[in-house]
Amino acid sequence: MSRYFKEFTALVAAGLLGVAGASMFDREATAQRAEIGVAREVPPSREVAQYSFSPIVRRAAPAVVNVYVQRRVQTFSSPFANDPFFRQFFGDAFGQPSERIQSSLGSGVIVSPEGIVVTNTHVIRGRGETEIRIALADKREFDAKVLTQDDKTDIAILKIENGDHRFPTLELEDSDTLEVGDMVLAIGNPFGVGQTVTSGIVSALARSEIGNSDSQVFIQTDAAINPGNSGGALVDMSGKLVGINTMIFSQSGGSQGIGFAIPSNLVRLYVQGAAEGRKVERPWLGARLETVTRDMAEALGLDRVAGAVVARVSDKGPAASSGLIAGDVIVNVDGFEVGDARAVHYRLTTRGIGSQVKVGVIRKGQPQTLELTLVAAPQPGRDDVRNLAGQHPLDGARVSNILPAVADELGIDEGEGVVVLSVRRSSTAARLGFQPGDIIVQVGQVQVSTVSDLEKQLAVRQRMWLVAVRRGDKVFNLQVPG
Repeated sequence: MSRYFKEFTALVAAGLLGVAGASMFDREATAQRAEIGVAREVPPSREVAQYSFSPIVRRAAPAVVNVYVQRRVQTFSSPFANDPFFRQFFGDAFGQPSERIQSSLGSGVIVSPEGIVVTNTHVIRGRGETEIRIALADKREFDAKVLTQDDKTDIAILKIENGDHRFPTLELEDSDTLEVGDMVLAIGNPFGVGQTVTSGIVSALARSEIGNSDSQVFIQTDAAINPGNSGGALVDMSGKLVGINTMIFSQSGGSQGIGFAIPSNLVRLYVQGAAEGRKVERPWLGARLETVTRDMAEALGLDRVAGAVVARVSDKGPAASSGLIAGDVIVNVDGFEVGDARAVHYRLTTRGIGSQVKVGVIRKGQPQTLELTLVAAPQPGRDDVRNLAGQHPLDGARVSNILPAVADELGIDEGEGVVVLSVRRSSTAARLGFQPGDIIVQVGQVQVSTVSDLEKQLAVRQRMWLVAVRRGDKVFNLQVPG
């Protein structure tokens, strides 16, 4: 009989003897321990001797790369050389242009043997001609090109050029399997010191208070993330990719234990889209959502401040077809609770075009489940969008009729007017402060309802341009000399 079995039987005997035999058991157990002694076996491996992340790091780190970006930009020797007023009178004599190289550094993750790399858009974005270089953990370096980039989600997909199609990769995990408290590792190149690994836990899920897009949510972690980690990997204890590190909350510029990562389920959409040569489309809901506030919750009789209120529903849109009505409160999508409007859009986006989802709503205090078919937004017609140019205040603006899909995308109400989609840099419209989402409602004394109306009014030269612009809940009146 082995000494371990003898010790085990002694413990079992202790439980059977009860309180009455406790003193006798103590004497017997003491004697048995004396017989066994205090000798212990040598741990068979380092992993048994001490808990170590090294097996996970060996698996994941080779697929995490450094992303070097160089841009050629034009600069002038004089601080006034870029001022249009001074250049109008003094020309180039006031400052000679010169070329300068700007360099930046970030991280990325290889997700396919062919060399598809995921990083952040802000790592590679910038003015001027851009050169991207990828440095692997094994010191190999390659040029890379941009396949796709999205400013709203901050996701960029690169492709390594002239590779051998045998690159180390990280497998994307289902980020919905994460739970608060799970251990994670952040791998990247902070401050350019070289590849670094930090550990932490998942501090929170579905953080939506930050970011630029209404379909963005983030994984929050206390694993140290610093400048240069952007685009790097957040991996779980199986060595799979659960997120792309993207930003930190810090007052000092260094890690303070609050870092954010883009969930892998959103990253997966862009990887698949880039591989198939298509742009990722966000499903069109055909409804405007507003995050539930405390006042809304009290007015609607909700037992908690969470969810998204349907503020309006477009006729013949997917929301209307599913049975959603204004006043419904969306509380879950396919069983996943949603805390606000952004969380709803995120869930719909990650389900993808063509999917059917079950939307849980509270209607007049009663829970209901509706089925929603996800479709792409209808494309604007040829006469719906214009790039404006000419001697008028809106030179350089791209404008559109306010279609339901456009209203959804920009978070505005359908109604009269023409909306600004984008503004070209250094254009007249940009200098006057026009922004995407601005709605042109009047030019001169004439109300503007369509793009055609706007073009007609702009075609007539004015000694003084009068433009009424609605931005949010306010209307601004702009006066510009003709």
